[in-house]
Amino acid sequence: MKIKILAFGIAKDIFGGPSVNLELTNDATVYNLQYLLEHQYPRLKQLASYMVAVNNEYALPGDNLHEKDEIAIIPPVSGG
Repeated sequence: MKIKILAFGIAKDIFGGPSVNLELTNDATVYNLQYLLEHQYPRLKQLASYMVAVNNEYALPGDNLHEKDEIAIIPPVSGG
């Protein structure tokens, strides 16, 4: 399945733009997505942490992904 991943904050710089498109298997999970992203974009692993949101809700590693899901990578945010 083809999915579009939205990037926010430093993730935009890591991905080289506001979004990326990836091809995943039909039974892919959030964990599978993170694994693939971290191999294609090694700088992502350097972040202290980042969250994956699916359809506007934070997702867990075992959550299944579907082709029509809205997926976002949300890096840590610091305030001042």
